[in-house]
Amino acid sequence: MRRPAVTFVLLAAVAALATEMIRTEAAGLRFAVPRTWDRVPAPSDVRAAQWKARHAAGDTEDAEVVLFFFGKGKGGGVDENLDRWYGQFTEPDGRAARDAAVVTIRTVNGLRVTAVDLAGTYKPGQMPSGPLPPPKRDFRMLAAVIEGEDGPWFLKMTGPQRTMAAAKPDFDAVLASLTPHR
Repeated sequence: MRRPAVTFVLLAAVAALATEMIRTEAAGLRFAVPRTWDRVPAPSDVRAAQWKARHAAGDTEDAEVVLFFFGKGKGGGVDENLDRWYGQFTEPDGRAARDAAVVTIRTVNGLRVTAVDLAGTYKPGQMPSGPLPPPKRDFRMLAAVIEGEDGPWFLKMTGPQRTMAAAKPDFDAVLASLTPHR
C-alpha cells in the first residue's frame, strides 16, 4: 500500500516542476526556463534569447540572463571564454578570479557543458552605443559554454548576490534541460 502513495507523491513533484518551467528553443538549442524569468527583447543578433530574473528581497537590481550564439564554430573556445569571464571580476580578498571560481564540466544530452560560478566585483562590458558602466560590488555570475555539433552557445547570468543565490537552482535546471535541436 505504501508504494502507490510514494509513486503519487513523486508524480505530483514531477508535475509541479513541469509547470514551473517553460520549454523553449533558440539558436539550435531546446531547453526549459523558469516561468518566473521574464523574456525581454535582445538588443543584438548575437543574443539569441534574453530574460530577466526578478531580484530577491534586499537586492535592488534584477539578474540578466542571456543565451549568446555567434554562429556555428564561432565565439571562442572554453578556455578563452573562461578567461574573459574571469577578467570581468575582481575579488575582495585580492585573489585572482580564476582561483575563486568554481568550474564544473558535464555532458547533458550529448552536449558538453562547462559552467563557472564566480562572485565579487563585476565589471560589465561596454555596450557599443553607450559609456562603460561602473563596477558592481557583491555580484555573481553563473555562465556556461555549451559545446555541440552546431555550437558553441554561451549562457550567462549576472546579478546581485542574493538574487543569484536564489536563482542558482533555476540556472542549473536550465543547463540540465539542454538538448540540441536540428
